[in-house]
Order: sequence, then C-alpha cells, then structure tokens
Amino acid sequence: MIVLRGDVDGVWFEGHGDMSDRIFALAWLGVCALIVVRMWLLDVPFAYEPVGPKAFPVILSVLMAACSIVLLVRPDRDVQWPQALLLGKGAALVVALLAYASFFEILGFPLATAAMVLAVSRIYGGRIIPGLIAGALIGVLGYLFFDQLLQVSLPLGRIWG
Repeated sequence: MIVLRGDVDGVWFEGHGDMSDRIFALAWLGVCALIVVRMWLLDVPFAYEPVGPKAFPVILSVLMAACSIVLLVRPDRDVQWPQALLLGKGAALVVALLAYASFFEILGFPLATAAMVLAVSRIYGGRIIPGLIAGALIGVLGYLFFDQLLQVSLPLGRIWG
C-alpha cells in the first residue's frame, strides 16, 4: 500500500516507493524509443556535418535508455520526493525547455539560448541583469563555438530575415 506522508524534509512515498522509479524508467524508455524512431524517419537532403544530424540524438537516447533499464532493474528503495516548491521549479524548467525547443528555429540559437539561460536563472532565484549577461555570453559564444570551431550549422533565426 502506498501512503503519502508530509514532513519537514519533504514528501515521499512509504512502502512501494520503488514503483515511482520504475514508472519513470518505463516512461523514459518510451521517450527514448520515440526519439530513435523520429531520428530514423528523419530525411536529411544532404549531409552538412561529418556524422549528420541524426547521430547525436540517437547516441543520447541509447545512453538514456541504458540508464532507464538500470533504474528499472535496480530502483531506489528509499524514494524521497522533494517539497512542492522544488517540484514547481522543476515544472517551470520543463516549460522553459519546451519553449526553448519551440522557438529555437524562429529566434535562432543565440537569442533562444540567451532567453533560456535567463529563464533558468530566474527560476532558481538569479537576478535579471546577471542572467541577461550570462545568457548573452552563452548564446553568442556557444554559437561561435559550434559554428566556427566545430563546423556545426546552427540557425540564426527566422526573425532576422
């Protein structure tokens, strides 16, 4: 039987807490499978990188799937859930990541990354000005690193024409 109990240190499941690890592992295996299938079906008209755009997501999916299998086979027996505030921050982070993915091509790598860094900074209590500076630096330097050094093409954004 699963009992939800509150305490100063947080909220957690007693008894069958390892089920939450297994449920998460199964869900994440599904996400990994979806990523691999999407990359398999992705039609790239030309290869502009040495390994193409499919390799990185597939490699990450395989690694994440391996971790999910380990979690499925050997779940943590003492699962402790974080407090509601931390869960809310995690949910806000997921929303920020989805927004980043949604606006990546429209805004381009530098601007979308700067906005993402600012959002994450604010979610975890950072101030606006340092978040803007960090976002601008990471966006521009990250773009230059990938574009110039690694020769990986990244979008500059449709809003710039």
